[in-house]
Amino acid sequence: MLKTKKPLVVLGIDPGLADTGFGIVSFSGQKMEAITYGSIKTAAGQPMAKRLTILASDLRKIIAHHRPDMVGIEQLFFAKNAKTAMAVGQARGVAMLVVAQANLPIRELTPLQVKSALVGYGKATKLQIQQMVKTLLQLDSIPKPDDAADALAVAICVGR
Repeated sequence: MLKTKKPLVVLGIDPGLADTGFGIVSFSGQKMEAITYGSIKTAAGQPMAKRLTILASDLRKIIAHHRPDMVGIEQLFFAKNAKTAMAVGQARGVAMLVVAQANLPIRELTPLQVKSALVGYGKATKLQIQQMVKTLLQLDSIPKPDDAADALAVAICVGR
């Protein structure tokens, strides 16, 4: 009896406070397939603690439902707005905590690493990344929202 190898399932995360993108990609040999993707949204008017709680809860549900083997998360890259960078950093910290609590291995990637791995050019545009994600995953259209496309890109880089 032949034993078939279980596909590798990777969760990619593009952290943000208003929108945290997520993408689940399955890898089986040379084949990769988008299982699901989207974003976890939190309302700007809510207290920070409530927004972070929503993010944690939704990420736990995604992990419990899809049972990824590993997780990739994008590192922060901000040069201008310190307030935004702090909020994204808090969301990223919550995401990493949820992943650690699920005992999943995590790989952190910089935007430069993702761009270089997918397009071969570290200064690739957002549209170039989105087009490559669409092509590699054989999707009918570019994944929306943008945060989900970025999360799928991270998952692809981790799973390859």
